[in-house]
Amino acid sequence: MAKSSTIRQEQQAREVDPSTARGVVAEPVSASLDRLIHERIRLGIVSALAVNRSLTFNALKALLKTTDGNLSVHARKLEEANYIVCTRSFDGRLPKTEYRLTTLGRKTLEKYLNHMEALIRATRER
Repeated sequence: MAKSSTIRQEQQAREVDPSTARGVVAEPVSASLDRLIHERIRLGIVSALAVNRSLTFNALKALLKTTDGNLSVHARKLEEANYIVCTRSFDGRLPKTEYRLTTLGRKTLEKYLNHMEALIRATRER
């Protein structure tokens, strides 16, 4: 019991709190880090859409080097959170799925990036 308590205290001591960085006023880590876009594939989707007006399902799949099922599940989660919009249409007889970033998605990504930058600054200053 005492050993696990000591390990927990050591882990807490190593955690970076961006609010302690000089000149940085930030919310606590748990409150400001968006866990939905923190996952690698979802962050990749949001980031790719931030620099492109829109991307097709196949373009995102190739860019992120993932499978149909994996991309579909992650894109659906982002769509449910209103971070991205999915438009389905046909190009001739072929189905075409296209994604674009919403205003909320762009603001969320900006907040996430600001938080990560604060963590990096805090880590480098120590």
